[in-house]
Amino acid sequence: MKEPVFTSQGLTAPRPEKKPITLTAPNGDQRLDEYYWLNERENPAVVAYLEAENKYAETILAPVANLRNTLFEEMRSRIKEDDNSVPYYNKGYWYYTRYETGKEYPIFCRKKETLEALEIILLDVNQLAAGKAYCSVTGLNVSPNNQLLYYAVDYTGRNLYQGRILNLETGALLPEVLESAFGASIWSKDNQFLFYDTKDAQTLRTDKVWRHQLGTPTEKDALVFHETDETTYASLSGSKDGEYAFINHGYTQNLETHFLQLDQPLGSFQVIEPRQKDFFYEVEHHKGQFIVRSNLQGRNFSLFTTPVDQPGKTNWKPLLPYQADALVESVDIFDAFMAINERRGGLQQIRVYQWADGSTHDIDFGEPTYDAATVQLANYESKEIRFVFSSLKTPVSIFDYEVATKTKQLKKVEPVLGGYDPTLYQTAFVWAPARDGAKVPVSLVYKKTTALDGTAPCYQIGYGAYGVSYDPGFNKSLISLLDRGFVCAIAHIRGGMELGYEWYEQGKMGNKMNSFYDFIDCSEALIQQKYTAADRLFAQGGSAGGLLMGAVANLRPDLYKGIISSVPFVDVLTTMSDPSIPLTTGEYTEWGNPNNPEEYAYMKQYSPYDNIKAQAYPHLLVKTSFSDSQVQYFEPAKWVARLRDLKTDDHLLLFITNMTGSHGGASGRFERLKERALEYSWMLGLLGQN
Repeated sequence: MKEPVFTSQGLTAPRPEKKPITLTAPNGDQRLDEYYWLNERENPAVVAYLEAENKYAETILAPVANLRNTLFEEMRSRIKEDDNSVPYYNKGYWYYTRYETGKEYPIFCRKKETLEALEIILLDVNQLAAGKAYCSVTGLNVSPNNQLLYYAVDYTGRNLYQGRILNLETGALLPEVLESAFGASIWSKDNQFLFYDTKDAQTLRTDKVWRHQLGTPTEKDALVFHETDETTYASLSGSKDGEYAFINHGYTQNLETHFLQLDQPLGSFQVIEPRQKDFFYEVEHHKGQFIVRSNLQGRNFSLFTTPVDQPGKTNWKPLLPYQADALVESVDIFDAFMAINERRGGLQQIRVYQWADGSTHDIDFGEPTYDAATVQLANYESKEIRFVFSSLKTPVSIFDYEVATKTKQLKKVEPVLGGYDPTLYQTAFVWAPARDGAKVPVSLVYKKTTALDGTAPCYQIGYGAYGVSYDPGFNKSLISLLDRGFVCAIAHIRGGMELGYEWYEQGKMGNKMNSFYDFIDCSEALIQQKYTAADRLFAQGGSAGGLLMGAVANLRPDLYKGIISSVPFVDVLTTMSDPSIPLTTGEYTEWGNPNNPEEYAYMKQYSPYDNIKAQAYPHLLVKTSFSDSQVQYFEPAKWVARLRDLKTDDHLLLFITNMTGSHGGASGRFERLKERALEYSWMLGLLGQN
């Protein structure tokens, strides 16, 4: 294998000043933190350090500048820049989203009654983003009379949205500004009231639901719900038929729901069943009864019905038999049927249930590993289910499935320009043996011409937290790696729900080490099965997946050529011990509460910042965003600084901070491609390519 094209000769990596302090835990344990001061966001020395790291990284990356640009142009050239979404019909209008050539952001549109009608632009995000370094829009919600549009916009990158209301007939914004809005909203049936949720300004925890009357000052908005438990969240949703608003509050396995009829907006929200430990439920509405998804019968959830006038648990009746081997993830309610999104054997399924006779059937997909789920259509009366299907080699395809005839119609295949041919690629679904006897699913894709003899480089991705399943969907950017001989793999480690709720429980709290060991065991299986070798294996993860990368780097640094860790949650103990840091208290049930000595001790054994050793590490590329509200920039900043102090190798350690981005990086579609091009060029440069 060729030598890396990078060199650090004559360059000195930035080193922030050490200002040691001692952090004392409630149990008396003490930790020395020489870089704690880097959390001083307004300190010019902090910004200067981050900018110095950026400059250092760009200098190191200079040899792959042309490759980086080539990769970006490759990825951009696959995008049909003037693309449209598949329209959907609701209350007299066809709605769709489109992009224009050269523009970063979507344009939301509709047409009245027919697709041949004159286009009406609801919201052009490019106009909102003009002159802004960052722009994110969420929560678009048209009023029942089709005359008003609610949306929320964030220019900070910290998920601090402002809610606005647009008069679609005049094009004028209403004067009221809903501060700290999170994006969820529900209109009353008379179009005069809007329910919306907001975040706590300090912790960014969604904790309040308000009722706003149009035309009145927002200072007079009525607080209809306040979640005071700092370990839980509140959220707002509405039934698909437009009859009810729901307030859901809790976290992971604990959830309680309140409901309100939307033709009585001045009424009070009523609880369905009080919250209980390890008891979860959420509801929809269908013709005078609530449809309940709950773990009452088992951890993988099942469905119940209950009358609206007596909704308590004592009146719940099973709708379908509980299946221990099938995780019920969500339901999509329609007038004549419902679609049930399930997981079985690590793969997604869509089960159709018909209200008339209680019959069910599955929709067939026909690939060994894939990503498939219903698309939430607003039209409650629809006779069709819309679902999206893709795989690691199959572009995103949109289907409409007619329930009565059990036939599906392909509405659109996401364009991949440049002559992409999916038949040139191979997908696989394999099982890796974990050290404790579990078997971990791994999704793979590679070009059919790639030799599977241990000589191929591999890009292994993982996440494993919050019950989030990392589904093997299509990613146009990966083609640039596949065409250069890479095998790409997704390790479906414990902490996600790929194999059900128990798979999640086995990778959280006091079982978190399973996530890290699973990823390592998947890597070793890929090497043993000759998909790759340790001197050409790269690992990547972001956020909680960045924690995964930090733990793996400490545990098995010899197993990887390089590791990419994006917005990484790597200072677990310090963050979880500080309730003022956004999103901390709400995650005690995911990671642990440091006030509990046992939970503190368990987190300490894997927290990447606290477990850096004087040892050789692989090449490391660490990325963050200065405005990130979910993982604060100072976590990776401290981690990198301590790694520079202790690591014994001369491998690259690059640290890049997006000074205007958010947790997800840049907000524009092309700017995000530049971030992928940087990562890919770094890997290829380490393999001797430029």
